[in-house]
Amino acid sequence: MPQDSCCSTPKLNAADTKAHVHSGETTNCCNNGAVGPAVEAVQLSSGRSFRVNGLCCAEEVATLNRVLGPAVGGADHLGFDVLNGRMTLLASARQISDEELQDLVAKTGMQAKPWEAASAAADQAVHLTRQKRFTTASALFWGGGLAWHVTHSGAAGLGQLFAGHGDLPVPMGELVLFLIAVIFGVWLVLPKAWYAVRNLSPDMNLLMVVAVAGALGLGEFFEAATVAFFFALSLTLESWSVGRARTAVSSLLNLAPPTARVIRADGSEVDVPADEVQIGQRFVLRGGDRIPMDGQVISGTGAVDQAPITGESALVTKEAGDEVYAGTLNGEGSLTVEATKLASDTVLAKITRMVGEAHARRAPVEQWVSKFARIYTPSVLGLAIALACLLPLLAGGDWGFWFYNALVLLVIACPCALVISTPVSIVAALAAAARAGVLIKGGAYIEAPGKLEAIALDKTGTLTEGRPEVAGLYPLGSTSIAELLQAAAALEARASHPLALAILAEATHEGLSVAAASESRTVPGRGVEGRLGEREIWLGSSRFAAEKGFAADLPEAQMIEIEASGATLVVVGDATGPMGLIALRDRLREGACDTITALHQLGVKQVVMLTGDNAAAAGAVARDTGIDAVHAGLLPADKLAAIEGLTERYNMVAMMGDGVNDAPAMARAHFAVVMGAVGSDAAIETADIALMSDDISRLPWLIAHSRRTMAVIHQNIGLSLVTKLAFALATAFGLASMWGAIAADVGVSLLVVGNALRLLKGKEI
Repeated sequence: MPQDSCCSTPKLNAADTKAHVHSGETTNCCNNGAVGPAVEAVQLSSGRSFRVNGLCCAEEVATLNRVLGPAVGGADHLGFDVLNGRMTLLASARQISDEELQDLVAKTGMQAKPWEAASAAADQAVHLTRQKRFTTASALFWGGGLAWHVTHSGAAGLGQLFAGHGDLPVPMGELVLFLIAVIFGVWLVLPKAWYAVRNLSPDMNLLMVVAVAGALGLGEFFEAATVAFFFALSLTLESWSVGRARTAVSSLLNLAPPTARVIRADGSEVDVPADEVQIGQRFVLRGGDRIPMDGQVISGTGAVDQAPITGESALVTKEAGDEVYAGTLNGEGSLTVEATKLASDTVLAKITRMVGEAHARRAPVEQWVSKFARIYTPSVLGLAIALACLLPLLAGGDWGFWFYNALVLLVIACPCALVISTPVSIVAALAAAARAGVLIKGGAYIEAPGKLEAIALDKTGTLTEGRPEVAGLYPLGSTSIAELLQAAAALEARASHPLALAILAEATHEGLSVAAASESRTVPGRGVEGRLGEREIWLGSSRFAAEKGFAADLPEAQMIEIEASGATLVVVGDATGPMGLIALRDRLREGACDTITALHQLGVKQVVMLTGDNAAAAGAVARDTGIDAVHAGLLPADKLAAIEGLTERYNMVAMMGDGVNDAPAMARAHFAVVMGAVGSDAAIETADIALMSDDISRLPWLIAHSRRTMAVIHQNIGLSLVTKLAFALATAFGLASMWGAIAADVGVSLLVVGNALRLLKGKEI
């Protein structure tokens, strides 16, 4: 499957940014830790990862890129998972020691330590606890200062709450309480603010510290303490809400039970931790048990709910020889299963890891938000300076009034809600898709399906099941349908090729007792011959029948009609001539027609079939499904050329297939979808998007899910910007206050996170 979209193939053209998933800022698929799927799948897993305390949003990512980029060979060698506070030094990076990396990170006011999955949650909890303690201390001293103000101002205390003490000095007790509240409120962000000053890279931490310092300079101790407390509260609530998002994602994917009931050599059963079960060990599943490991059923029959992996709504019957997957549910029956993979290598484990790593491949909208925030924050700082200095000079007025309003503007400028809105939305969407049986390999591929204009589909194994079935039985002369099918099944009784299996399945369906023909022999390239009782019988192509001298006995018009329908023709006969014709045809996938209809209804302009099969078979499938165009008899290079033609005409093109012969075309498309990846480690590892089951209806679901995700992201961005614009206008008229601005920012931050988490529901179209 495809190599990367931008780093190693001509998949992206920087001159035409609209045509590509990653947009054109050097596509940023090689920046900020976002690299291509084939490369990154290796790099993210083989690189060294670190837990970074204080890594909360895109601004910290930009800071870490600036300080670490020169040391590791460039920012494109770093990957980030903000939701989990994880930074990955990719395998392509210039390798530096852990100590050197930790020292560099420490300069930014953050701390790094080698990543340990088992302790990551504990580290996050410790960081949140520390934030809570400082925020609580700030709140207590802020409340104490407020109580002092009210109790020492008499009856007018409440009325003077926001007017200070007028010309009177602030009582020492009140001043000390507010100052301590300020210290606790800004203590955790001071190192980051100092780093921003030293490197002339203003961020929201610097904005808040400047605003608080300015308020203290104006003698507005209540305002300073309020802003410091609310800012600390906003960061704590942000960490808490992101933690809730992280927990929600984990609960969606962490489905495998911690123990397995293993059968010992002496036949006894014992519960052991799942991660201690070795390949080849056998375990028991009772009705209602969650399956702990991938394995193969040895004995028993059960109905398994595979929805957590494949998204299938119906129970799947499992019996000896069938595969089962960790995280799925045995609904009824008892099964004995032999483990085929370690707990760390199950399909569920791979999905969980990849959803966690996928966030490093950032969507274009996420890249835009980060870029906007990097420009927006220093711009607002410059505007605040202009407001404080230029307006009093040009328009007159009180310097203190305009300086205060400049500080309010700095508070309003905090881009906290803006920069957190997108990553939480993306990760929630990735997790919901995984639960629906759609594994999406990065934020870039969340956004792309919603813009889809054209899609090319492989036929065999994608639109069809890849397993032929008997489409028609046409006896000739006095032969009955049962006699025709009995003879064909007898000749194919010991064969295993797809056409033979289809004939045998039809005989079983009709309730025929099949006895294998004696003295059977294969005629290469022609057919098969044998004896059924005292009769010589044969089966093969029309050419085989003609070679036996029966060309004149074949119904030519009927043969033409069968072949025109896209079916494969088989002639069955004996020594006297043809007994009849059998038409075999690849079965169309259930829901294929509805899927093509849904794609058109969703606005996909062109649905194309690319197949190596003959034109008649391809045309029949196209007629049955409503596909717009068919290209048949294609080699892999021809499929690649067809995709290149589509990319020249449409801005967003996808290729969907299931075979190796589809790989070049899938690499050239803007994004690729692989069918039925649940049994294929290679497909899961390399596909841009993998449909874990053979359910083709997941394709329109994917498009709708992408559009819903982008709608939520745009809602969050719009809400953040509108709120800030409203307060900016209020500031221009002197109607806003610092405490009100930051209170609004806290509220908006919580709203955008809550809105993003709605995506976890993964609605159906």
